[in-house]
Amino acid sequence: MTDLVIDSGEMNVAPTREAWRMFVRNKAAVGGLIILIGVILMTYLGPLFYDQDPTRIVARPIQGPGTEDAPLLGTDYLGRDVLAGVINGGSTTLRVAAVAALLIAFIGMTIGALAGFYGGWVDNLLMRFTEIFQVLPALLFSMVVVALFDPTPTTISIAIGIVLWPQLARLTRAEFLRLKNLEFVKAERAIGASDLHIMFKVILPNAFPPLIVAFTLVMGSAILFEAYLAFLGLGDPNELSWGLMIGLNRPTFLTSWWTITFPGLAIFLTVLSLSLIGDGIQDAYNPKLRGR
Repeated sequence: MTDLVIDSGEMNVAPTREAWRMFVRNKAAVGGLIILIGVILMTYLGPLFYDQDPTRIVARPIQGPGTEDAPLLGTDYLGRDVLAGVINGGSTTLRVAAVAALLIAFIGMTIGALAGFYGGWVDNLLMRFTEIFQVLPALLFSMVVVALFDPTPTTISIAIGIVLWPQLARLTRAEFLRLKNLEFVKAERAIGASDLHIMFKVILPNAFPPLIVAFTLVMGSAILFEAYLAFLGLGDPNELSWGLMIGLNRPTFLTSWWTITFPGLAIFLTVLSLSLIGDGIQDAYNPKLRGR
């Protein structure tokens, strides 16, 4: 029995080291990681080097990049600094997406773990509950939630979190169904481990690789959802974000392309980096995909 438990611990360490070696060999994944780190550094350290208030009018409205007396990336329809908006708006976007992703992970993994571990009527009940949220139009439902309450970053995070968790719940359930009857789990049962210990200390760590991949994709989806809501006027007007910048400057897009292009490029690069990292993790943990 003891050998089985030790082997399960070693099983977690060795593949992780091998997966990291495979990850760093994946140029696209490393590129995505570099882009993500760059976006985070720009967002949280940028204000220290470019200390400009994104809400202050600094020049004439709608001046393009490189225009005399204009900021580096130009000004928007009110004369505000676009570069300052991109730097400072990232903190709201990333914070909302991170909180929403954590909420999605908590709900999805908890429901999926309970359904996959216990099976039977528990599985049927939780999966029917999951299907209710899965068939709801996610964007429309999140719009209703935000519209019913104050459009604060917390409300937006909750609205995103409660509509995007079903896919992660189904993936977690599938992993628990695959792992719960393996030898190292039976060994834990034999020594009298509790259900919670087996679920969250034994099975869940071994199910992490595909769940981490799904989490990176969920994070990207959360960023896009925040941008959708802000673009539609459901963002917090007191908290500048990339999506809100695009929504506010939409009427002048044809005459001031830069006011939408640069925040849109920030969203694109962030989501792309998360997708590349997710693909890299998947390739690293899946031997069948390593040579792809």
